[in-house]
Amino acid sequence: MNAAVFAVENIPLIEKGDDIARILTQRTQLSEHDIIAISSTVVSKSEGRVIFLKNVNPTGRAKLIAMNNKIDPRFVQAVLDESVEILLESPFLLALMKSGSICINAGIDHSNVEGSDNILLLPEDPDKSALELKKSIFNYAEKNVSVIITDTNGRAFRMGQTGAAIGCAGIKPTRDWRGTKDLFGRVLEVKNEGIVDEIACFANILMGEGDGGMPIVVIRGLELYDESNGIKELYRPENEDVIRKAILKSRSV
Repeated sequence: MNAAVFAVENIPLIEKGDDIARILTQRTQLSEHDIIAISSTVVSKSEGRVIFLKNVNPTGRAKLIAMNNKIDPRFVQAVLDESVEILLESPFLLALMKSGSICINAGIDHSNVEGSDNILLLPEDPDKSALELKKSIFNYAEKNVSVIITDTNGRAFRMGQTGAAIGCAGIKPTRDWRGTKDLFGRVLEVKNEGIVDEIACFANILMGEGDGGMPIVVIRGLELYDESNGIKELYRPENEDVIRKAILKSRSV
């Protein structure tokens, strides 16, 4: 396997309505079955997902959670509005989002957003965004590519944040090794690789977390292209999620 990875340079600050596929294809020559990792920040900005906190009216629940956590009640309300369920209210908000993802603060961010009173929501439907980008890239470059929309998440039991996939198109989110054999001929029974998360993690190294301005990374040579679309199979079913069960049990005690 002869793989290569590079960040696309000279990406401008993205604004609402900007055509990310056009901007990308103007700045690099793509190859068939490239994997395009794109930061959720620029996707959200292009989709107009910036919210002005001054326009958010917190409910009583938001005010109570904010008081307990010593944070802005308007921010809490924004998290509630983006969530199907709040699994933890303190010491931070752990939210089940409409997309099926579970993350702190529903992925809402203050960083890399113009204006001190503005916040940025994640794309409303990351899988749909990934699929639309995939189609647009084909229209411009006539190349079938995979698209992974990435975000930065913390991890249970470990310090530090890493990249994670929140939406994908043109690639299966997992690579199932079960049923194959290891070096010694033993059949693998519990080996289902979260391939899109691994790619998002590596892409995040090149993107950086500060003012690097490298929100798009191209991975070439992995040959993981697939007509599958959507990240849902990456999410553990609720009836198998022992950590979620433990959280809910602790709330009822």
